Amino acid sequence: MEEPGTRIVAVSNRLPIRLVHGPDGLEIKPGAGGLVTALAPVFRNRGGVWIGWSGGTDDEDLAGLMEPASREAGYRLYPVPLSADEVGDYYYGFSNEVIWPLFHDLQTRCNFKPRYWQQYLNVNRKFAEITTKHSNETDYIWVHDYHLMHMAQSLKELGTERNTGFFLHIPFPPVDIFMKLPWRAQILRALLEYELVGFQTMRDRKNFIQCLRHISSGIRISGRGSVVTVIVGDKRVRVGAFPISIDHDAFAGDAESKEVADMAWYLHEALPNRQVILGVDRLDYTKGIPERLEAFKNALSRFPELQEKITLVQVVVPSREEVPEYQMLRAELYRLVGEINGKFTRSGWVPIHYLYRSLNRYELLAYYRLAEIAIITPLKDGMNLVAKEYCACNLEENGVLILSEFAGAAAQLHRGSIMVNPYDVEGMSNAIHQAFHMDQAERHNRMHRLREVVRHRNIFWWVNNFLKAALAKDLRAFPAVEDYVFEIPLVSN
Repeated sequence: MEEPGTRIVAVSNRLPIRLVHGPDGLEIKPGAGGLVTALAPVFRNRGGVWIGWSGGTDDEDLAGLMEPASREAGYRLYPVPLSADEVGDYYYGFSNEVIWPLFHDLQTRCNFKPRYWQQYLNVNRKFAEITTKHSNETDYIWVHDYHLMHMAQSLKELGTERNTGFFLHIPFPPVDIFMKLPWRAQILRALLEYELVGFQTMRDRKNFIQCLRHISSGIRISGRGSVVTVIVGDKRVRVGAFPISIDHDAFAGDAESKEVADMAWYLHEALPNRQVILGVDRLDYTKGIPERLEAFKNALSRFPELQEKITLVQVVVPSREEVPEYQMLRAELYRLVGEINGKFTRSGWVPIHYLYRSLNRYELLAYYRLAEIAIITPLKDGMNLVAKEYCACNLEENGVLILSEFAGAAAQLHRGSIMVNPYDVEGMSNAIHQAFHMDQAERHNRMHRLREVVRHRNIFWWVNNFLKAALAKDLRAFPAVEDYVFEIPLVSN
């Protein structure tokens, strides 16, 4: 560590926890999602800090819950209290009715309300205030995702001097789509207040630079490779591509456990004499689930030999269920599953097993172990860690990955996957047919190649690359201390 007190301070919309109302009152449970999956093993017991919204209301007393949650997590947790209006306009409004659809090339779903933008600025400032309170000048402030693009500028407006980096976990759109954003110039200028801006792929980085050039003719680029320097007047900002990953060894090790093996065998016994094709997605219109179901129906119609020999297990994790658009998607999925099962079901065989619920870690890994084929076909995705998790858990190296060319993971995994256009129903149908008939030698060669990529380009590789670009240091500068002692000044709400 370069000097006493140096820490990584992660700032994200949500803390890596969730609040649950149990029989004895408010309880804290571990969080979920790609960011938590990726960063939690890296942060544990390194003396770091994680700042974010708890998921509760600003009048809830969380002080007594944060200390045990911090001890359990292995790093300090500080909540940012948000009111119902702030959550409505900043989170559901600007973040998820403007940035989320726009950055996923679905601008017709955007709702450009001016009040959303004003609340976005207000909440970013609130995050900056909490970060100022719980960090010092030697800390590295690592801000995550589209909810907080304005936070570095907010820190500077508060007079807070910090070394800041930003990583965007979702795609960055091409210039013709980004320029539809009414606050396009403000967002780009705010991102240039970070010392380092990271994206998932080189395509995202290129889109960002093209957008900068579109609004300013004075942009210059220095350097080559995955990280370059953007020069705007006397401002110099490093911009790079850092594809996020998973803790490969942890997933592979847990997948090898007796608990997971037994569960996978139990699932296999319930689905005998057939290949299982697995889809795992959060409920969201960017994931391409209706298109995937249509492709599966098309495959059963065009290739009758698949009937009674293949089963699609589609897991959909509930998300944003109070949003009408997501309610409509949920209803559409139930309709499609019912239609397909009604048409093709035979005695002893149901084509689609549909699970609308969250899976615990061991259930998820058991399904990864069970499936001969994984089908991951988002219309657009920043990375998609499910693809990497499936590969890490495919211990026998006999699985086939069908992957959308519009997932960020495609940049790393295209050589071993069957690549598809998720808008091409017949193309995906053909991929299902190809995967079903693929011989064992080809399966092994493809999956071995995929697993080597995920093993070598793991989450620690990702963090090291980002920190080297940011600080010319890697994780060895933040050593894990298993008996780390917390002395937590609690945040009053």
